[in-house]
Amino acid sequence: MGKETGFSAQFTVRPKYTADAVLPLSEPSDPPIAKTQKIVVIGASTGGTRALNVLLPQFPKDCPPIAIVLHMPEGFTQDFARRLSLNCKIQVREAVQGDKLERGLALVAPGNKHIILRQSGGEYFIDLSDGELVCRQRPSADVLFRSAARFAGPNAIGVIMTGMGDDGARGLLEMHERGAWTIAQNEETCAVYGMPKQAVALGGVDKVLPLDQIALGVMAKA
Repeated sequence: MGKETGFSAQFTVRPKYTADAVLPLSEPSDPPIAKTQKIVVIGASTGGTRALNVLLPQFPKDCPPIAIVLHMPEGFTQDFARRLSLNCKIQVREAVQGDKLERGLALVAPGNKHIILRQSGGEYFIDLSDGELVCRQRPSADVLFRSAARFAGPNAIGVIMTGMGDDGARGLLEMHERGAWTIAQNEETCAVYGMPKQAVALGGVDKVLPLDQIALGVMAKA
């Protein structure tokens, strides 16, 4: 008989919530989405800081509005966005509640906050949420992508980039099913081919591109 050690380890595994925990999927009976300007939504994780430093400087100063989820801790995204903006033709900054999405502007989700798109009068705005972790992440690309699917539909372009896990894969599929154009970074240029791989496997990707061609792929559909 084994000797009792008197030690009992306890581990709590947090549930892995989907985007349903933060934003319900719209019903097929919802009114059709009116045509508006294009918007771009981007999700990235491991390797994403480097990838965004390559991607964003390639956009022209009048490019469509961009909203970005990067898995980065609270307190780091503001400085990251500020430094990135110095190397870009467009303005890059951390998103705040109520921000309007405008041409030539990229908004980065604050660490520990989901960003959700909403449409009003043909324009798009940002809502911040401290709802449940989705895919064990906050911010979550699945939440941003679902809001783009729901409120922008065919007016949106979705990009999923380097990262571990599967955050964003289901949301990109929802965007694809609502008529958005969707792009995944290719395996060869990813630091970790996790999130894009899962998106491709689910069938939600229209185009797979190397990192240095993603901006051109976006602008071709903008």
